[in-house]
Amino acid sequence: AAQRLRREFDLALHVPEWDILALLLTTIFVVPLMRKLNTSPILGFLAAGVLLGPHGLKIIGDVVASKHLAEFGIVFFLFEMGLELSIAKLKSLRVDVFGLGTGQFVLTGLVITALSVLAGLHVESSVVIGGALALSSSAFVLQLLSEKGDIGTSYGRSSLGILLLQDLAVVPLVVVTPLLAAGGGSAALLSALGVAAGKTVLALAGIVISGRLFLERLFRLVANTNSQEAFIATIVFTVLATSAATELLGLSDTLGAFLAGVMLAETKYAHQVEADIKPFRGLLLGLFFITVGFSINLQFAMANAGVVLSLVVGLIAVKAGIIALVMTIFLGRSMSSAIRTGLLLSQGGEFAFVVLGIAQTVGIIPPDLSQLLMLVVALSMALTPALASLGAAIAKNLEKKKGLMSSRSELKPADIESAVVVAGYGRVGQAVCEVLDKKLIPHVAFDMSPQRVMEAKTRGLDVVFGDACRYQVLKAAGLDKAKALVITLPITTTLLTKIQELRSRCPEMKIFCRAKDMKEQQQLQLVGAEVVVPELLEASLLLGGAVLMAYGTPIEEINALLDERRRETSASRLINMAPSFTETPKLGPLMGLIPVKKVAVEEDKTDAKVITDDESMERPPAPKEKESPSKEDSSYNWSPPQEDTKRDRDMLP
Repeated sequence: AAQRLRREFDLALHVPEWDILALLLTTIFVVPLMRKLNTSPILGFLAAGVLLGPHGLKIIGDVVASKHLAEFGIVFFLFEMGLELSIAKLKSLRVDVFGLGTGQFVLTGLVITALSVLAGLHVESSVVIGGALALSSSAFVLQLLSEKGDIGTSYGRSSLGILLLQDLAVVPLVVVTPLLAAGGGSAALLSALGVAAGKTVLALAGIVISGRLFLERLFRLVANTNSQEAFIATIVFTVLATSAATELLGLSDTLGAFLAGVMLAETKYAHQVEADIKPFRGLLLGLFFITVGFSINLQFAMANAGVVLSLVVGLIAVKAGIIALVMTIFLGRSMSSAIRTGLLLSQGGEFAFVVLGIAQTVGIIPPDLSQLLMLVVALSMALTPALASLGAAIAKNLEKKKGLMSSRSELKPADIESAVVVAGYGRVGQAVCEVLDKKLIPHVAFDMSPQRVMEAKTRGLDVVFGDACRYQVLKAAGLDKAKALVITLPITTTLLTKIQELRSRCPEMKIFCRAKDMKEQQQLQLVGAEVVVPELLEASLLLGGAVLMAYGTPIEEINALLDERRRETSASRLINMAPSFTETPKLGPLMGLIPVKKVAVEEDKTDAKVITDDESMERPPAPKEKESPSKEDSSYNWSPPQEDTKRDRDMLP
């Protein structure tokens, strides 16, 4: 394993100079052109790969070395996806991973295996083909979800869960393939699977333990050097070291990179790491899509057009149908979400190339069949953007036909007690839901506008028609045990009465509200709202900070003045609260919104960054770029308040 890993690094580092220049030049032109055409850059990269590769103009001389270099794009991409998650969020995906993901992989593998046997192939060959074609493309699917910002949606969470299970399934599949060629019998097969499972547990435990013990300290030490070069070098080392460690154990290198990202997601450096790694990931991932185009032999496809077309259509139909079946019948998901997820994951995956290559090497699959299957996988991957658009269109039509009859929550029963209910899906409610999507926190929004609900449902969002401020509505929806309720509606006497009833009937539920002035703040506190965000206070503080900045006042001094004012307001706010908060403040629901003593100051700076965007205020959407991890790190400059989006995503627990 060590020799193989060293050989792959050598190949990746010895790409001919002309090939590198050609690939970089292609990347420069593809992205702007595809954006001008308003389509996914993935299609442009695939077309460029067909044109530059061995079946096109043959501009790229060393295809093998280019492919090894491009494989680092998947590694960095999975690392970045790990940064978006955390241990807690992975636990929230357990039903999607081990329920939906296992059902999809097992059923798809069995169906394709059975069809292969019926086609006259040996059982061993059929098993390998079934397992290889059951995998989907993490690179294509996650890239499309990221571009659309749909990872936090119902179908996005389902897709992510399936892909994570498939990454784990690669391990036994790679181990079993050579054993099937050797014909060692069931005893040897079970023994090898046991060894593979042991290696997986060992890798998971090793990365988790080392991450908790060393990663935080390592990045703190490097950040204190005030060297951006050292910080980036540490990131690259972490990614490559963890991926190499899992590969040495015979596991997927992307699994190690993903786990390293999950470990770093628990630290305060996650956002800076993500910002620094993004250019590397984008470039290398673009190269990976180009190398996928190398595998598309248009001449071979035209010569065998009937067979290739039938196999591509059959693969898409089988995988999409099984995913939709599992989601609707066994998990009770909506048909629109099931069809959208099925079509999005109906292509072959990049690891199918690895499995089919091993099968060809050990003699299970003949070279001609391997070439045909790789072409089918590559063509199905190329169709992914079109399949995603088709799924979105079908889901939109289904939701329109059903109307408000389909307006029900898709929250799983296991997620209800940790879910957040958002009352009102206007601009404020949408901003709150986007924050929750970023953290994969289960949530459902309620709104009284049928048009707004239908627009959200056609986009695959979990929005329900109704008044979430009424206890009877929450009870009917099975959400009276939800963890929190976020009320984004204007404060009225009727609303205060509803909040008071909710507080008496749902004592464990945290109620988040916004108040435009001190009078509303006191009214909300009296009826039981635990967290109140003062809109005018934050707006006035940010306005004053902007004036001070125009007069040349340093950012650090402005922040200190604003923080002092926030602390003064928070102290008086706590004194005016219910008696349980007057002696020793209980910071459970207030943590991150009201700084008291040891509560980090920077977690309070955007008390109302999302909430202050009410109906009377016009403000452009917050930028998507991630900023520096913390003001405490002297190696990074903190951005002005109006550009700060990192703490917005961390506002709710």
